[in-house]
Amino acid sequence: MSGSARQEIDARMERAVEAMDHDFNAVRTGRASTSLVEHIHVEAYGAITPLNQLAGISVPEAHQIVIQPWDRSVLQAIEKAIMKSEIGLVPNVDGMVIRLNIPPLTGERRKELVKVIHKRMEEAKVEIRNHRRDATDELRKAERDGEIGSDEARREQERIEKVTHRWTDEVDRVGKAKEQEILEV
Repeated sequence: MSGSARQEIDARMERAVEAMDHDFNAVRTGRASTSLVEHIHVEAYGAITPLNQLAGISVPEAHQIVIQPWDRSVLQAIEKAIMKSEIGLVPNVDGMVIRLNIPPLTGERRKELVKVIHKRMEEAKVEIRNHRRDATDELRKAERDGEIGSDEARREQERIEKVTHRWTDEVDRVGKAKEQEILEV
């Protein structure tokens, strides 16, 4: 297995972790974050547009998100889109801005969110293991076809295992950090 193939596997595993981390940003932690709303789709100007392309989004305090549309005519469309979204927040229209107050999470809701985090962590680990399996299959095929010797195949297998462990450890690290953020009161 060539160095470029090894780099490709490493990159695929890294993308699995990045995708998981991106998904974690949408999980509400009781603390305000622009990532909760920036990708809500708003029907404006006859098209579906992400909220972050229609308004400035800021977090002036830990439990509040402020959305300031660049064009006042889309204010009601943004409000409607937030109401239809699954974030579970009620928008407060205050003149030219929309304020979203983030209520503190209940203990039960925190436990539910931790379960969601663990489920997504497991999905990322499965994806990483699938990449390992694909690489191992390629390696076995190369060995069968006589492209590489058995010693080289064994060394490559060990390298693949090291990369796999490194990325599964990263999944655990990122997941534990998000779990701590959720459980923080």
